[in-house]
Formats: sequence, structure tokens, C-alpha cells
Amino acid sequence: MVEFKFIEYGTDFGTRDMGMKLREKLLPLIKENDKVVLDFTGVNVVSNSFADECIAKLLLDMPLSELKQHTTFRGLNPMAERSVLVALQRRYKVLKTS
Repeated sequence: MVEFKFIEYGTDFGTRDMGMKLREKLLPLIKENDKVVLDFTGVNVVSNSFADECIAKLLLDMPLSELKQHTTFRGLNPMAERSVLVALQRRYKVLKTS
């Protein structure tokens, strides 16, 4: 099991640009490891756009079942958790209907 600690990159994540940079780091980790812990401990803000770009866009590279199998979340505060869930739901819905 590998941990990806978001706190190493900041405490507030609001931009798509940062989301893309971190997704590019996450994707190989997820593909090369059985389980990656997405650790948000110490992170204050996760915007919807960041969550979409960093987390939800992983669904462009793998099905939801594979993403769920290879990742788990830790340390999300309630607002950040909501941003991630909303982003995943929206992205999944778009992909499902296209």
C-alpha cells in the first residue's frame, strides 16, 4: 500500500491546473500499486474544480470499479469529501451517458 499525501503539495486546492499536476502524479501510482491511500489529512480546502480535475478525471483512464479497487481516501474534512463525491458523481454520469 502506497500513500499519496496531499499535504506535501499544500493545504488549499482550488485550481484545475494543480488538479491536473497531481492527477499526473497519481495515475502511475494507481496503475503500479494494488492500493493507493489518497491522504487529505491537514488539507483545508478542496474545490469542485480541483476534485474533478484531480480525482474524477481518473475515470477517463479507468472504470469506476478499478478506481475503487485501487484507491481509498483518508482525512477528508466534510466539505472536501462533498467536493470529491460531487465531482465523481458528475463525471461518472457524463461518461455513462456518452
